[in-house]
Amino acid sequence: MTIAYPEFHASCCTRYRYRYSECRRCADACPHEAIVLDDHGAEIDRSRCQNCALCVSACHTGALASATFKPIDLLRQAIKQPAYSIACAPSGLAADATVPCLGAIDAVMIAYLGKRRIPLSLLGSAHCSDCPHGARGAAQLVLNLDAASALKRAAQEEGRDWLDPGLVDTSVVSKPVRAERRQLFRRFIGRGVDAVTASQTAARAVIPDRAIRAGPYVGTEQRELLQIVCERKDGQPARIGWHEALPLMQLTLQAGCTACEACFRACPTGAIQIAEDSADWALTFQTDRCVACEVCLEVCQPRVLDAAAGFDARPEQPVQVLHRLHKQRCARCDRFFVSARPAETCPVCRDDEEAFAAIFG
Repeated sequence: MTIAYPEFHASCCTRYRYRYSECRRCADACPHEAIVLDDHGAEIDRSRCQNCALCVSACHTGALASATFKPIDLLRQAIKQPAYSIACAPSGLAADATVPCLGAIDAVMIAYLGKRRIPLSLLGSAHCSDCPHGARGAAQLVLNLDAASALKRAAQEEGRDWLDPGLVDTSVVSKPVRAERRQLFRRFIGRGVDAVTASQTAARAVIPDRAIRAGPYVGTEQRELLQIVCERKDGQPARIGWHEALPLMQLTLQAGCTACEACFRACPTGAIQIAEDSADWALTFQTDRCVACEVCLEVCQPRVLDAAAGFDARPEQPVQVLHRLHKQRCARCDRFFVSARPAETCPVCRDDEEAFAAIFG
């Protein structure tokens, strides 16, 4: 199968939104070292790219997309049939649809077909050892299947059983799932790890304005589909744990927020918002818009923002207020401002005073 090279949309990328971001989902998924990362995002090296599309499905924010590999089109075709089969192109096997690599079939699509009770057959994974996409493709397939199983377990509480995908001629799915990314490591051992690296990050304890780039809010088809997958008819919670392959996360906030609004400015989906009225300021979170890109965890310098290990994944939940502060009034300019601690003057006036002192002594 031949597909177009993936296209990169910078404003969707967390490395573009926050220049110090260490996200490398796309690069970790690429078997050919064809993705070059910098603080502006990612670039595809076409001399190395072999069109496996693993980077497309690995990116939670939709920063990488292919004009000819569109999982949503496969889904539209699948729901019209009593059963559906997908084969990887390197295997040469015949199926209803052919994809560059089975690892590119994301967990949400697998779960959706299972919930719809449409039998899904995945063909060709036995060829992974001979395939140039091999090890990375097989690992991504295992991760996606594990995530789909997690969604199924949550749904079984409702008394509905889902169909598991049929894995034809496969020998790779017995491999354990390995979650190696930095954020998952930090989540398990706690934010105390920052004390070890405090000297390395002290230089940017306050995020400069130029470190966060503005851009339009984005949504992804995968996240919209997950809304349907997680919906329950009985109104009960759909409990699920955080999973690397799912664009789904619930935030928690510990004491110590400085109200710097960096998480709000860096969020590419609008899941984090600032709500204000004449008296109060509030930092809010909307689960339905979050795609678990984790850039908010990276940009939070006090390290008080984190992800919950487990949460209710049902759609259309009320907006969560993470932090609320009463507005203060500046004694110098009479403007309202927000501060984590009581203060007589606003940040603008304090900056003016510091600048005046620096110039005139």
